[in-house]
Amino acid sequence: MTAIQETAIAPARPDITRAQWLVLGSGFLGWLFDSMDLNLFTLVLFPSAAGLIKSSNPAEVTQIGGYILAIKLFCWGLGGIAFGVVADRIGRTRTMVITIIIYALFTGLSGLAQSWQQLAVMQAIAGFGIGGEWSAGAALIAESWPEKSRARAMQVMQMAFAFGFFVAALDNLILGPISWRWVLAAGALPAIIALCIRWFVPESERWQRARSKEKAAGTTLLRTFTTMFEPALRRRTIVGVLVSSAMMIGSWGGLTLLPSWIQQLSRAAGAPPVVAVQTISYAFMLMMIGAILGYLTLMFLTDSIGRRACYFLFCLGSLISSLFLFLTVKDLNAVMWFMPVLGYFVIGGFGTFAAYLPELFPTRVRASAQGFCWNAARSATAIGPLVAGTLVGTIGSVPAAAASTSAFFVFGLVAIWFGPETKGVPLTD
Repeated sequence: MTAIQETAIAPARPDITRAQWLVLGSGFLGWLFDSMDLNLFTLVLFPSAAGLIKSSNPAEVTQIGGYILAIKLFCWGLGGIAFGVVADRIGRTRTMVITIIIYALFTGLSGLAQSWQQLAVMQAIAGFGIGGEWSAGAALIAESWPEKSRARAMQVMQMAFAFGFFVAALDNLILGPISWRWVLAAGALPAIIALCIRWFVPESERWQRARSKEKAAGTTLLRTFTTMFEPALRRRTIVGVLVSSAMMIGSWGGLTLLPSWIQQLSRAAGAPPVVAVQTISYAFMLMMIGAILGYLTLMFLTDSIGRRACYFLFCLGSLISSLFLFLTVKDLNAVMWFMPVLGYFVIGGFGTFAAYLPELFPTRVRASAQGFCWNAARSATAIGPLVAGTLVGTIGSVPAAAASTSAFFVFGLVAIWFGPETKGVPLTD
C-alpha cells in the first residue's frame, strides 16, 4: 500500500486522499497569490507611473506603464521556462516554495521604488518568480490526482487566478486611496504560504519515479529541456505555444489599458480621483465574478465536448466580447455592466489551458514542456501591453488601441485544431 492510499480519508470518494487535497489546496493558494501579485501593478499602473514620471498625460503614462508591464511579462515567461526545467530536476514542491518567495518579496519591495526604472526592475524580478509557480503547481496537481478527476482539479486550481485578481482589486480598493505604494507592499504577504507548502505538501510520487529513471539514465539538464523539441513532441509544443500566445496577447492588451480607460471615463463624468480608483477595483471585481462562472462552466464542458472545442468557443467569445466592449461601449455604467461578460470569456478562458497543457506531455518533461508553452506565450504577451501603449500615442484612443490587440485571438481559433485531442487519454511517463 502506498503512502497516498494510506492517507485516504473520504469514504464517499476513496480515490481522493488527504495528500491529494493538500496538493490541490497548495496549488490553488500558490496560483491565487501568484495572480494577486501579478495583477496588483495592472491596477495601480496609472497612479504609479504618473507619480514616478510626474505626469498625468494619458499617452505618456500608458506608454511608461506599458514598458514596465511588458518587461514584467517577458521576465514572467523566462522565469516560467527556467523554473519548469528546475521543477523537473529538483521537484514540484521545492520549486513552488522558491518561486512564491521570489514574487512575494519583490512585489512588496516594488512599493519602495523611486523611479519608473526601479519599479521596472522590481516588477521584472517578481515576474520571474510568478512565471515559475504555475509550471510547478500545475504539474504537481496533474500527477497527483486520479484520471477521472484530474481535469476538474486542474480547473479548480486555474480558478484561483480569478480569486487572486479579486483579492488584488480588494487590496487596491482598501489601500489604493492611501497610496499605490501600500497596494504593492501588501504583495509581500504570500511568502507565508511558502512555509506551509514546504512543511505539509507531499512531493509527486509520479515525478519521483520518473526522476529516478532519469537519474539512472544519466539525463542532463540540457536533455530535459530539449526533449520537448524532439519529433515525437515538437508539434505538441508548437501548438501549445501558439494557442497560449493567442489567448494571452489578445487578453492582456485590452486588460492593460482598461484601468486607464476607466480613469478617463471617470474624469469625463466629473468624478474625483479617489472615486476613479474605487471604480477600477469594482470593475475588476465584477470581471472576476464572470471569470469564476467561466471556470465553473469549463469544469463540466471540458469533459463533455473536449479540450479543443472548449478552447475554440472561449477564444471566439473573447474576441467578440472584447471588440464589442472597446468599439461600441462609450458609457462608464455600460462598461461596468459588461465586465462580468468580458471576464467570463477573457479570464475564464484560461481554464482551458489547465486541462490541456499538462496532458500534452509525459511526466519526465511535463513541467518543462507545459511551462515552456505557457511562459513562452507569456514572454510573447509582452507584445500586447507594449503595442497597446504605443497605439494609444499613435491613435490617440485607449479603447481603439485595446480593440486592435484583440485581433490576436484569431490565431488561436486556427491553431487549436492542429493539436491533438487529449480528452480521455491517460497521462504518460
